[in-house]
Amino acid sequence: MANNTYENRKFVVAGIALSIVVIYIVRLAFLQLGTTDYKSNADNNAFYNNIIFPSRGVLFDRNGEVLVYNQLAYDIMVVTREIDNLDTLDFCKSLNITKQEFIDRMNTIMDRSKNPGYSSYTQQLFIPQMSSKDFSVFQEKMYRFQGFYVRERTIRRYATDHGAHVLGDVAEVSPSDVEKDDYYSPGDYIGKQGVERAYEKELRGEKGIQVLLRDARGRIQGHYKNGELDRKPVPGKDLTLGIDMKVQALGERLMKGKMGSIVAIEPKTGEVLCMVSAPSYDPRELEGKERGKHMMEMGRDPMKPMLNRAILGTYPPGSTFKTTQALTFLQEGIITDQTAFPCSHGFRFGALKVGCHAHGSPLTLEPAISTSCNGYFCWGLYYMFGNRRKYKNVQQAMTTWKDYMVSMGFGYKLGIDMPSESRGMIPNADYYDKYHKFSWSALSVISISIGQGEVTLTPLQIANLGATIANRGYYVTPHVVKKVKGGHLADSLLVKHRTKVEPKYYEMVVNGMRRSVLGGTCHAANNPWYEVCGKTGTAQNRGQDHSVFMGFAPKDDPKIAIAVYVENGGWGATYGVPIGALLMEQYIMGKLSDESELKAQAIENKTINYGTRER
Repeated sequence: MANNTYENRKFVVAGIALSIVVIYIVRLAFLQLGTTDYKSNADNNAFYNNIIFPSRGVLFDRNGEVLVYNQLAYDIMVVTREIDNLDTLDFCKSLNITKQEFIDRMNTIMDRSKNPGYSSYTQQLFIPQMSSKDFSVFQEKMYRFQGFYVRERTIRRYATDHGAHVLGDVAEVSPSDVEKDDYYSPGDYIGKQGVERAYEKELRGEKGIQVLLRDARGRIQGHYKNGELDRKPVPGKDLTLGIDMKVQALGERLMKGKMGSIVAIEPKTGEVLCMVSAPSYDPRELEGKERGKHMMEMGRDPMKPMLNRAILGTYPPGSTFKTTQALTFLQEGIITDQTAFPCSHGFRFGALKVGCHAHGSPLTLEPAISTSCNGYFCWGLYYMFGNRRKYKNVQQAMTTWKDYMVSMGFGYKLGIDMPSESRGMIPNADYYDKYHKFSWSALSVISISIGQGEVTLTPLQIANLGATIANRGYYVTPHVVKKVKGGHLADSLLVKHRTKVEPKYYEMVVNGMRRSVLGGTCHAANNPWYEVCGKTGTAQNRGQDHSVFMGFAPKDDPKIAIAVYVENGGWGATYGVPIGALLMEQYIMGKLSDESELKAQAIENKTINYGTRER
């Protein structure tokens, strides 16, 4: 019995010993194979990975003028685990901060809810973007402050006070930015708006790294493996924009005290020559430490200066849209260039009336465009939507109409290389079937023929319409960037989009637009140097009407197409035409004549009272 008890105890002890050995083996395997935490901690003690930031790509205008460049700055970094015997008062004095600021910064760094990527073993951003002058004071004493390091980087500087909506800005990454792209770490910078955001991957370059050895006290001893693992940074790519900064500056000057937008395009290439959104702001206000303050101020401004109305604003195009109707009616055989319609101060059908200003009647196509006759285009839509020999019902006619509009670049995003483009609104048959419960006709939607009703476009789309007419039936995707140094533009930006209308019908519309400048509603755009073609718009609004102009020049060798949209500016000829004419002159002639400069000063000094209402 005793022998059996002894034997059992022997097996129990052996089992316990074996279990302990197995546990140690499993734990050792887990430490070596299952987790890198301990290795990382050991590496962080032995190695210091010095990130070298690349210089961000420089931005130029189409004439080689520098718009955005880089300036050397210094980030103060901290590894909290390495802080030892810090003389806080001396440290704060060296950085020109208070002790409370020091405490607040350290608390923010170590708060994982505010800094999810925090680790006591890795560098954390303590003070960003110190200037060379401020850094020189700190550098002399830096050896005293164990755990603090310096990281060189370049920061953005803007060489112009124009083009804020186009250029965009750069700011510190958000947690979501870091989560979306492992290129970024907390404290990095990223493009937030405009070209800076749209071309972030081209502009940012690639980070470099130096793997440095540290001793037990954290002091740098040199490069690990003589620098074999080091990697040099790759600078970002420089971008040349299609923007002509002189035209841009003039546009912003003329839009002072007004709300709206100007967009100009080179028809043959689709390059955007200017993109003005008013009111605007100085892009230099979003540099450095004051960025947050200025962002808050502009965010509270009821005039919304940060809104890029050129691509985000959607408006009724007014009479500029009549050109699209003429083209559709011609291609569909609803009219010819000799078809005449009456206009008795507008379109009248029973109790329905769409008003129009006084002019001769009846009119054929060219004078209808020249005088901007509402009656003519209302009758055209009426006969198209009511044509039962060609369309089985109004829904089919509406779908045909909509397809023409889409082919001209409306109803969908054009695909410009800028963030957050709006698509505007082109209604379809389903929309009206739902709204009118399947009981509707041309008379129900007659206002779409004159660019009112449910139709809305962005200023970019209106300018693109001008480019399409200038090209006699095609447009190239509008794009802000002209060239990427060492790279190439996306293929989608170089595509020629042809409309459903033949070039011969565009010639008829061009003649009507030329006639408008010679003696119609655009006569203020006429000049002795080149032939301008234009179309005014007076877009109805709940308050004062919007002033609109769309045109291009020269007529037979178009170099610029432009859209001007001045909110609550009244007649198209009041603001739209003279502003458009001045910008075309600046681009084509390279400067304004003395007479035109006087006109520019007069427009610059005019303001529109918008009150303080939210828009």
